[in-house]
Amino acid sequence: MRRREFIAALGGAAAWPVAGRAQPAKLPTVGFLIPGTPASFGQRVAACTRRLRELGWIEGRTVAIEYRWAEAQRFDEIVNEFVRLKVDVIITGGTPPTIAAKKATSSIPIVSVSAGDPVGTGLVASLARPGGNITGLSNQTRDLAGKRLELLREIAPDLRRLAILVRTDNVSAVSETREVQAAAKTFDIQVIPLEIHGGNDIVPALEALKEHADGLYVVVDSLMLVHAVRINTVALGARVLTMHGTREFVAAGGLMSYGADFVDLWRRSADYIDKILRGAKPADIPVEQPTKFELIVNLTTAKALGLTIPPTLLARADEVIE
Repeated sequence: MRRREFIAALGGAAAWPVAGRAQPAKLPTVGFLIPGTPASFGQRVAACTRRLRELGWIEGRTVAIEYRWAEAQRFDEIVNEFVRLKVDVIITGGTPPTIAAKKATSSIPIVSVSAGDPVGTGLVASLARPGGNITGLSNQTRDLAGKRLELLREIAPDLRRLAILVRTDNVSAVSETREVQAAAKTFDIQVIPLEIHGGNDIVPALEALKEHADGLYVVVDSLMLVHAVRINTVALGARVLTMHGTREFVAAGGLMSYGADFVDLWRRSADYIDKILRGAKPADIPVEQPTKFELIVNLTTAKALGLTIPPTLLARADEVIE
């Protein structure tokens, strides 16, 4: 046999076992339904993926991740796509995307991060025994409404008219609004609801601030976070104090926030994904509450409003932005 023919034959023989090898197993896939943009939610998602790596789930090597960033009008479309892709777990941020995921599938496990009231909104049967295919972490924001008003009154004891910016198609946000209204009544504060459905409604709704409100309570919602700079710019122009539920709003110019550490909630969600990918059932994994809460104050905004923040409140703050 000629040398060239021998090499060709050898090459063909070497290829036989390769052709007969089994294809690599499909990686488990996690679908992230993120109700916002990389700018508004990137830090939270990064906390989750960092924790996943610590648990041995390395993107592209031991797990595949499908990221979808979107506002509410695309939630149904995205979860239906995840169902077609046959992802192994869907992770959702907040109540509206979790509701969309629940409508789309009763079999794919869903990890809901920072849902406002998972029992009251019917996402789970109970915190201890979720039942069904949903588990995760609650943000407990509704329960903090009264505390937020107390903090606002520490800065402005004469606060008498409070506007509440709320997205009415978020059932959790509506529930929180009721808690704010109840707390306001005990302080003899008049409430002015500013109801919106989408981002284009925000500025027109806030036009009522200048003449009718002393303060603005922004109900926790992913849409509000996307438009945080716009909200705070209008409020500052109207010289109105703002109270928020997460630190991102204060970093975007808001006066103050008090609420769960949402980055920590997303970090902890990775442990839920890990358990499910290793065989645990969502029905058997209890929904957990926040363990870390943050009080954030923006001194730059306070100065622009001509406010003096009481030293006792500053001493309790977890972070002061200057």
